[in-house]
Amino acid sequence: MILALGRRKQRVLLCLSVLPNLFLSFLLSSDPLLTLSSPHHCRLPVPSPTAQLLNASLPWEHGLRAGQKGGWSQCTQYQFVNGTQAGVVACEDGWEYNVTEGLRNNIVTEWDLVCGQYWMVPVEEVCFILGILTGCLLLGYAADRLGRLKTLLTSLTLSVIFGVLVCVSPSPSVFIITRFCLAASTAGVYLTLYITRLELCDPSLRLLITMVAGLTTVAGELLLLGVALGCQSWRGLLGAGTAPLSLFLSYGVPGVFPESPRWLLLTERSSDLHSFSERRERERERDDESFTELDSEPPSSCRPHLSFPELLHSRNIWKNVCVLGFTSFISHGISHCYSSFRRDVKGTSPSFYWTYLLSVCAGGAAWLLLWATVDRCGRRGILLLAMTMTGLASLILLGLTEYLSGSAITVFSVLGLFSSQAAASLCILFTAEVIPTVIRGSGVGLVLGLGCVGRLSSPLMDLWNHYGYFLHHVVYSSLALLAVLSILLLPESKRKPLPQTLADGEQYRRPPLGRRRRDNVPLLATPNPET
Repeated sequence: MILALGRRKQRVLLCLSVLPNLFLSFLLSSDPLLTLSSPHHCRLPVPSPTAQLLNASLPWEHGLRAGQKGGWSQCTQYQFVNGTQAGVVACEDGWEYNVTEGLRNNIVTEWDLVCGQYWMVPVEEVCFILGILTGCLLLGYAADRLGRLKTLLTSLTLSVIFGVLVCVSPSPSVFIITRFCLAASTAGVYLTLYITRLELCDPSLRLLITMVAGLTTVAGELLLLGVALGCQSWRGLLGAGTAPLSLFLSYGVPGVFPESPRWLLLTERSSDLHSFSERRERERERDDESFTELDSEPPSSCRPHLSFPELLHSRNIWKNVCVLGFTSFISHGISHCYSSFRRDVKGTSPSFYWTYLLSVCAGGAAWLLLWATVDRCGRRGILLLAMTMTGLASLILLGLTEYLSGSAITVFSVLGLFSSQAAASLCILFTAEVIPTVIRGSGVGLVLGLGCVGRLSSPLMDLWNHYGYFLHHVVYSSLALLAVLSILLLPESKRKPLPQTLADGEQYRRPPLGRRRRDNVPLLATPNPET
C-alpha cells in the first residue's frame, strides 16, 4: 500500500515537531545555571571581647577557592588577636554568598554545596549526563519496537512527572535521583522528535528542517538565560521548562500528530495504514504534487521484519555507526577543552555570561554554516572539514600557548568551539540519514550516547580539580586527528532517500576515491543508492 502526506499537512507536522525544542533546552541546558558556584565565605559569629574572627575572603574580590595560592581561602575562618592571625577556626555558622551572575538561588547556595560538600556538584553533573545517555539508548530502542508516537508520549509524560518531582526536591540526594530520571525522559523526547522529523521530510528538506530545529534549541538556550535573570530561582527555572511540556501531550489526540508513516510501512500496521491511505487520496484530489518520497516505496507486504542475525552481519552499518559514534565522542568531549582553556592554562576565568553566550552563539553559527554548505559540499566533506579545524585549533593552542596573546587564544578557542559543535551536530544528522528506519532510533541513540560519554570529561575534570588537563587535551587532540582519517570511510547521503531496511543500509558505502575509478575493495563492492 502506497502512503504519502500532503504538503500542507507535512509542514504543519514539521512545525509541531520543532516547537518542543524551545522548552526542551530549558531542561537539557540548565545545568551550568543550577551548579554555578559563587564566591562565598563563612558567616561571621558574634566575636568575643578579646578576639576578632574574620573571614579570609572579605572583601569578596580577595577570596579564592581552597587549595589555590596567593590569597585567602573561602573555606576557612581565621582568628585574629590585636591584628595578628592567631589561628584557624572551623566554619560552623553556615555560608554567605556574593551572587553576581546566574541564579541568586541555585542548588549550591540552597544546600551549601561548597568546600567539603562541593563534590556533590560534579556528581550531579555526571548523573545528569548518564541520565541522557540512558534515555538515548533505552528510548531509542523503544522507538524502533513500539513506535515513534508511543515513545514520544511516554517520554513526555515521564518528563512532566519527573520535572515536577525535581522542582519539589527536599535534599541533594533526591534532586540527583529525580534529575537523572528527568534527563533520561527528556532525552527520549528529543531523540524521538529528531528521527520523526527526518522521516516526514523529503531529501531536499531534511537539512533545512534540522537546521530550523537546531536554531530553535539555540533560541531556547538564550531564552533560558533571560528566564533565569527574571526568576532568580532554580525551582522556578525548571518549572518554566516543565509546564509547557504538558501542553505537548495533546499530540496524543487522534489526528493531531500521527505515527511516522515510514515506521508503519515496516511494521505493517493495517489500521493506521488504512487511515493514511484515505488521507492520501483526499490530498491527491487537491494537489497532484503533494507527495513525499514515500510514493516511490514498494508495498508494505515486501517489507521484512528485523532479523537480529542479519543485523549482526551488517558490517557496513556497524562501520558507519562506529565512525560516527567515535566522531561524536571526540567532538562533544573536546568542546570542554576550548571552553575552559583560559582558566585551566592561563589561570584566568572569564565571566559566566561570556562563556555561556559564547558557547550558545557558536552553536547557532555552526547550524548556519551547515545550512549554507552541507547540501552543496556534502555531509562527508563538511564533517571532514569541521574535524580538521577542530584538531588544528587544538594543536595550535597546545603547542603555541606561550607565544600567543590573550586575543589569539580567544580566537582559536572560539574557532575550536565552533568547529567541534558543527561536527557534533552534523554527526547526528549523518547518522539519521545512513541508518535504516528499522533501527534508526537505536542507531541515533547510540551515537548520541557516545557523545554523552565525551561530555563526561567536563564534570570529571571538575571533580579532580582540573589536574591532568594538559594530558586530557593532548589525548582528545590526537583522537581528533584519528577521527579525520576515519571519516574518509563514510558514505555520502546528500539528496539520497532514507534507507528503510538493513539491506538498504548496507548499500550506503563510501564512493570511489577517483571519479572514473572503482575501488577494488570488498567493503565498497555494493554501489550507493541512486540520487
